[in-house]
Amino acid sequence: MAATSATPWPDGVRFAFGTLTVFPVKVNRWDREAARGGMLSAPLAGLAVGLCAGAVGALLVLVGASALLAAVAAVAVPAVLTRGLHLDGLADTADGLGSGKPAEDALRIMKQSDIGPFGVVTLVFVLLGQVAALAQAYGDGWARGTLAAVVAATVARLALTLAAVEGVPAARPEGLGAAVAGVVPKAGATAVTFAVMLLAAGAGALVGAGDSLRALLAVVVAEAATDGLLRHCRRRFGGVTGDVFGALAETAATAALVVFSLGSL
Repeated sequence: MAATSATPWPDGVRFAFGTLTVFPVKVNRWDREAARGGMLSAPLAGLAVGLCAGAVGALLVLVGASALLAAVAAVAVPAVLTRGLHLDGLADTADGLGSGKPAEDALRIMKQSDIGPFGVVTLVFVLLGQVAALAQAYGDGWARGTLAAVVAATVARLALTLAAVEGVPAARPEGLGAAVAGVVPKAGATAVTFAVMLLAAGAGALVGAGDSLRALLAVVVAEAATDGLLRHCRRRFGGVTGDVFGALAETAATAALVVFSLGSL
């Protein structure tokens, strides 16, 4: 049966949750059409992960735990719900970029199972930064901490949508990066970005007027940061890989959380 030009959204959503989370979702299709729907639906998977993370942190605050403990838990939940996939990608990308070697050698380093010094240092500082920022957010109240966790997880997956936009090549002919590289139309990526911005601002308004602006700014700053990293990875590696997608997600989440840790806006 010939494939249709329209992506079946249930298959796209299944692709997003089945590849980006540990939720028990069966992926029925692995073709480019399903991948397109999956990458457009990636922020939905992020929203689900963020709600879980935010709820765990909020519950700990409400039962009297410290903001720091709530932040540690809220950072751990996304790692668990993704099997640490994005953190692993961040470490591998840091090793590849830090090696200073030509693209082919850097990609080979990234594909190795071990983590080098650049990867270890990057993981330590990124996780410390995320915990510190979330601790401040939860210190301001469970609602702001939850908002920060949800927005960070959602924009982390929005970064994947934007990295899979048409015109961005794969650095390797195989792997998840190659499967999703260039599948997202620019108009679709723009629409999803504006939808995430509106939802973030709306959710922030439920917490406070200042939080609406803060949430909107978090989306903008996160995607600006990942755009810079994406451009650098394209120059160094010749395109994107699954590891680069992971690095982009963690970079977006960290940048968003930093915005929530800033003073009143």
